[in-house]
Amino acid sequence: MSKNTGLIADKLRSERVGPVTFHVAHGECLAITGASGSGKSLLLRLVADLDPHTGTLTLDGENSLSMAGHVWRQRVAYFPAEPGWWSEHVSDHIAGTPQARALISAVGLPERMLTAELRGLSTGERQRLALVRGLLHDPQVLLLDEPTSALDPQSTSLVEDLITRQKNEGRIIVLVSHNAAQVERLADRRAILRDGRLEEVA
Repeated sequence: MSKNTGLIADKLRSERVGPVTFHVAHGECLAITGASGSGKSLLLRLVADLDPHTGTLTLDGENSLSMAGHVWRQRVAYFPAEPGWWSEHVSDHIAGTPQARALISAVGLPERMLTAELRGLSTGERQRLALVRGLLHDPQVLLLDEPTSALDPQSTSLVEDLITRQKNEGRIIVLVSHNAAQVERLADRRAILRDGRLEEVA
């Protein structure tokens, strides 16, 4: 595999994070751990090109600067721990397609969720719906920020199975998690963010 394939961040830096350099190949999961406040979520936002930064981001040799921001973010999808919604109706975010129904089932939610109102749903239900919403755009990279923080063990297992399937299909995963057991289950490589710098763990 060419060294230019996959996701490459080179000297990525903002006021609080960096410079950070790393490479994640297709079909690989890099887990990033570190103390609270170390900048893990900020780093994911930089990779998604949501916040101002210096340095370069490339995906399979294409620079993030060569495309519109929304195009980059469709390919490199950020899943925050607390997802945002522009409408109270789930149906405004997720159409009831066969693919959506399959994903809804995969994360352990009933199909009626597709017509629910968000205000009546739990944090964990909204978290899983946000994962479904993002996957429907078929991203190549998943930037997952504490993807199961609000879930019970059974739901966590379902979401982890889905993440593993995404990885096995060749998607690039960057996972931020405080759950050491989850990191052990999902990650191919691990790195610690400390004082704004990323240190890979053997």
